[in-house]
Amino acid sequence: MEDKHLHSNFDYESALSVQKGIEQPEKVSSSYLEKVRANKRKEPTVEELVDGILHGDRTLLSRAITLIESTLPAHQEKAQTVLERCLPYSGKSVRLGITGVPGAGKSTVIESLGTMLTAHNHKVAVLAIDPSSERSGGSILGDKTRMEQLSVDPKAFIRPSPSAGSLGGVARKTREIIVLCEAAGFDVVIIETVGVGQSEVVAHSMVDFFLLLQLANTGDELQGIKRGIMEMADMIAINKSDIDPTKSELAATQYRNALHLFPMPDSGWLPKVQLCSAYSGLGIDELWNNVMEYVTFTKQNGYFYAKRQEQNIRILYETIDNMLKDRFYNNPDISQGIEQFKKDILDNKISGYKAAEILVNDYLVRS
Repeated sequence: MEDKHLHSNFDYESALSVQKGIEQPEKVSSSYLEKVRANKRKEPTVEELVDGILHGDRTLLSRAITLIESTLPAHQEKAQTVLERCLPYSGKSVRLGITGVPGAGKSTVIESLGTMLTAHNHKVAVLAIDPSSERSGGSILGDKTRMEQLSVDPKAFIRPSPSAGSLGGVARKTREIIVLCEAAGFDVVIIETVGVGQSEVVAHSMVDFFLLLQLANTGDELQGIKRGIMEMADMIAINKSDIDPTKSELAATQYRNALHLFPMPDSGWLPKVQLCSAYSGLGIDELWNNVMEYVTFTKQNGYFYAKRQEQNIRILYETIDNMLKDRFYNNPDISQGIEQFKKDILDNKISGYKAAEILVNDYLVRS
């Protein structure tokens, strides 16, 4: 017979207990973590931001850009002070705009070009503008994921920014961010547009050289691009040309013939058409050589500097427009009036045109 006392005397608790192991040291010291947390909590001063930017501190550059992108009045005032201090150190880069239809390989071309430039001792800043959702206002901001090699390059800086509903998807503060990047020592600034709508027009107004990426074998090669965008392009590159070289060369010939039908640009530069493949590296060196040839050509005839001056004046008008718009919509009386007029418009008591006229006139009187 089974002895009942065996079970009662058995130490179940000791059988289930876990023996204490060797205490492991902390992977990161607590004092260091506390220092990092303290630095994150501490807001850098204007002097610290400017000094950090001028010495190429990426962390302080990123924090200054965050201030530029902020809509808080206190942040904006501080950001503008930083911008003014950095302005004398800007303007020494080559500003390159890159656009093209979705799938044309913009991010891949930028990474291939960027890594080639950093290998030749250039410092490259990439401002990749991601489209914001009209519903949620959110953005994917995935360019750092797409540019894996360039994103870890110590001579490159990638800043994905949401378009936040601004014209054509180009971030409203991109011009100011260019100034900060140039002050931080980046001698090549690449702006990638979302490739839709009016974004090309806005991007063209803030760069020196505008590159249009196209694909071959997509049907009627000239049907997929509007004349206005082709007239803005300083060069057209047929990407992924190694997939079908024959059709890529045919597409390039069609674009060259089309460009000859357009009036000569104000720059005096006849836009070039070339084949490239970001995947294999084909034509990337030639692409950059064409950019530098354009810069040399336009500096010699004075167009480069005239365009930069025109861009600076454009900032004046854009800033006035943005400030008036912000102050108008942030006015409490106007906000209340808009809500009332929205109801009246839906009830067909007044037209949207008349309501807008009344609101603007009321704002001007109050101001």
